[in-house]
Amino acid sequence: MQYQESNSSRGNHRTTRVKRRSSCSDSLERVVKLASLSAVVIFSSSSCCMCHAMKMLFCELGVNPTVYELDHDPNGKSMEKALSKLLGNSPAIPVVFIGGELIGSMDRVMASHISGSLVPLLKEVGALWL
Repeated sequence: MQYQESNSSRGNHRTTRVKRRSSCSDSLERVVKLASLSAVVIFSSSSCCMCHAMKMLFCELGVNPTVYELDHDPNGKSMEKALSKLLGNSPAIPVVFIGGELIGSMDRVMASHISGSLVPLLKEVGALWL
């Protein structure tokens, strides 16, 4: 697994409504950009047991995902809110992107794995060669 820690700061954030919206859109743009940088990207928290299970699933399949631990990122909370909005206000982590496309949280990934559609998708994006 490749763990990525992001070191970005955007200065002082004011609590006005306009700044919050731009911060949310900035976080969403950042999530989309990070998700497109690797074949498999997991947004996670280092203390989340479901996140750990997700990372282990991909490792056991032979995939080397890029993992962004949001609790280690200075903008992690706003990124987590952006992920939650992408998922329809469901729990925001763990979230998986494959080939830059949002797959979803644990339930969607497990459903794909059980149905047999996860491995072909991983092969298609070059994350798995078997």
